[in-house]
Amino acid sequence: MVFFKSNEIPTALKVTNKVNEDPELPNVSRRTINRLLHDLGFEFRKRNRQSILIEREDIQVWRRKYLRDIKNYRSKGKAIYYLDETWINFGHTKSKVWQDKTVKTPKQAFLEGLSTGLKAPSGKGSRLINTHAGSEKGFVSEAKEVFKAKKDSGDYHSEMNGPHFEEWFEKKLLPNLDNSVIVMDNAPYHSVLKEEIPNTSTKKANIQSWLTSKQISWTPDMIKAELLELVALVRDKYTKYQIDELRQVLDIQFCACPHTIELNPIELVWSQVKGYVANKNKTFKEEEVKRLTNEAIENVSADQWKRYIKHVINEEQQMWELDGLVDSQVDKL
Repeated sequence: MVFFKSNEIPTALKVTNKVNEDPELPNVSRRTINRLLHDLGFEFRKRNRQSILIEREDIQVWRRKYLRDIKNYRSKGKAIYYLDETWINFGHTKSKVWQDKTVKTPKQAFLEGLSTGLKAPSGKGSRLINTHAGSEKGFVSEAKEVFKAKKDSGDYHSEMNGPHFEEWFEKKLLPNLDNSVIVMDNAPYHSVLKEEIPNTSTKKANIQSWLTSKQISWTPDMIKAELLELVALVRDKYTKYQIDELRQVLDIQFCACPHTIELNPIELVWSQVKGYVANKNKTFKEEEVKRLTNEAIENVSADQWKRYIKHVINEEQQMWELDGLVDSQVDKL
């Protein structure tokens, strides 16, 4: 944050004012900023009479672990592949175009031999979901998956599930990798457990059965909270994921990337792909959007991937330094 770099303590009001000072950003209310900061994992705390915005500790720890791990893998010369999904609406097009303001009506345009331009679609329409992975060598050969979503609206993550992802991972991605590192976020379908571990929503009888199956002693007078405490003691031992067995065969490591688009270069790649589709989409029909999407993916070169990865490495370094600045400033309070 710019505030910590200038030795200022951030507050929601300061963030709101900073956003509204930027001519490239829309004006927003403090309430909107409060809601956004909460969604991003920030908390409002009082420390020694001063109110400040603090990122949740679990998010800080997750990011620090990721930054350490990815730096370590690079130092060992490991091949690093970045994985993620995105979607493209059939109605995806440029939101702004140059217009001749002297032309007031379609009739005037017709009489003067002009065009009113390409009409934007009335809605976003259906969508394509794209899954892929790449490295500084470019996209992984034969790993591309592009398919039409079953639903026209809602979060595209709902279209993916564990079995679908695992099939793609096993059949399209893994055959092309060996002794490498895969960076991906912790979307639910990326990390399906081989076995459900009891939690607060699990029925008490089911918790008891699970403990018995693991030969963990419990007594009938224990309440649910006590049983869950026993589960917590062995949770790590039994937390295993479906794709773990697949990766172990090929000596592949996973690196869990926080939900921060700045840390995954494939987000920049997807932005390039979407920009290509937006510039050339004319019919807003499935056939054309799918063709343009495939063209856009083919057009992403290894050199572009390298530039995006270099940009992300710079972001990693800035985040690492910023964490230190934040920690130093907060510790002074």
